[in-house]
Amino acid sequence: MVELRENEHKTLRIIEKLGGKASVQRIMKESGLPDAAIMRAALTLQEKNLAKILAKNQTIIRLNIEGKLHEKNGLPERRLIRALTKLGGKASITKAVENAELEKQFVPIALGWLVRKKWATIDTKTNMIQLLEKPVKEEADEKLLGFLKRKGMIEGKQVIVEDLSSELQPAVKILKRRKLLDVNEKTNRVIEITQAGWKTIRKGIRVINEVTQLTPELIITGKWRKTELTRFDVTTKGPMVYPAKTHPVQQIIQNVKEIFAEMGFTEIRGPIVETAFWNFDALFQPQDHPAREMHDTFYLKYPKTGRLPKKSIVKKVAETHQNGWKTGSRGWQYSWSPKVAKKLVFRTHTTATTIRYLAEHKKPPVKVFSVDRVYRNEKMDYKSLAEFHQIEGIIMDKNVTLRDLIGTLKEFYVRLGLKKVRFWPSYFPYTEPSAQSTVYIPELKKWFELCGMGLFRPEVLAPLDIKNPVLAWGGGLERLIMLKLGIDDIRFMYKNDLNWIRRTPTCQ
Repeated sequence: MVELRENEHKTLRIIEKLGGKASVQRIMKESGLPDAAIMRAALTLQEKNLAKILAKNQTIIRLNIEGKLHEKNGLPERRLIRALTKLGGKASITKAVENAELEKQFVPIALGWLVRKKWATIDTKTNMIQLLEKPVKEEADEKLLGFLKRKGMIEGKQVIVEDLSSELQPAVKILKRRKLLDVNEKTNRVIEITQAGWKTIRKGIRVINEVTQLTPELIITGKWRKTELTRFDVTTKGPMVYPAKTHPVQQIIQNVKEIFAEMGFTEIRGPIVETAFWNFDALFQPQDHPAREMHDTFYLKYPKTGRLPKKSIVKKVAETHQNGWKTGSRGWQYSWSPKVAKKLVFRTHTTATTIRYLAEHKKPPVKVFSVDRVYRNEKMDYKSLAEFHQIEGIIMDKNVTLRDLIGTLKEFYVRLGLKKVRFWPSYFPYTEPSAQSTVYIPELKKWFELCGMGLFRPEVLAPLDIKNPVLAWGGGLERLIMLKLGIDDIRFMYKNDLNWIRRTPTCQ
């Protein structure tokens, strides 16, 4: 006779009651046992060939906020078609949009899908839109929205894609691409009694009443001698535990900071909102430079302006821009404007922080670094973000040279695990001489550019009364993180994918 523990026997009997096959969720409902207890029992039954565990992957879909809006009002192209039909099948785009009461952000979406679905044609010369056929038939994506409505998706109920009809399943991809659905993968486990299991049930089963813990009461009364104690297999793997951990990006940031600290540097922080004076003018960047335009820089709408530093510094910077002042330069030969310099921006680089720090710390030696966020009006794609991190560092001391800078940066890369480093001459607006550093990634068998570097120009240092040479370097941290973590899309780092965060090992 087969011997089973209480939970194993209970699980087997409930599966028998449910017809010999049942999901873990159904067994939980019938037995009151937690899923962990049921799975432990199922694994034991499977080892004894009394049952087998079947795993089935399921795709669960839910409407997101925008999806719920379109489920309520109709897809943007359908709303536009309704309005166009009422207008006789032909109208200007402006009139059709007004009659459809279509929100501004959905207009290009509606027009694009109208053409893609071949419901209407658009004449770009006359700005007219014309219906192609009447009535416009409901397509699969609209049918799926209707199905989800009938299923009560607004109340938060979920739908399994694999249970949908062959007509509706392709529409899931369309709505997912349109970012109207939240899609999650789920593994559904079903336990089924085997032929050997059915024979065992007919022959009879002996239930062992075991205890899992030896209590003081059992010892004092002596009942432990007649008690069956549960045997534990210490070689069996326990459940996967996901303790809290630092995000991989933050791990690398902390690693970078520790390396700089070990090399004798001090961390500095500065304001995110900075005046154009410290962000551009103090670095000898002309006020008509393209990088200062709206398409490259975020300017604040309110407040628009900030305070300039003391007049003596402002005057020297202004004269350096206009005619070179005492730097030996000709300057930029234009009339410098304090109004432009007062404008507030989201800092475009952390050099704004280091130059501000230098203005207040003029005595050598100075060894500081910054790892902080900067902002640029970039189009977001696989390699660019509007908000990202920058590594910045400076050394100010007597008689330091480009050779010292190369040695410092090379040591930094080696400590990061990037052993092959090389440098070559380059150009940067506020350093001279300047160089570019690249590192070799063995896994990719390629060289990659990282930090730009150089010595601050006299036009930068002289107005701040800095007498000693200043070594400076800076670069985007995200590129370094992508190389370290093997990521080819910068957006992925901030997606907060829990599976990726859990899989990624702790950085050393």
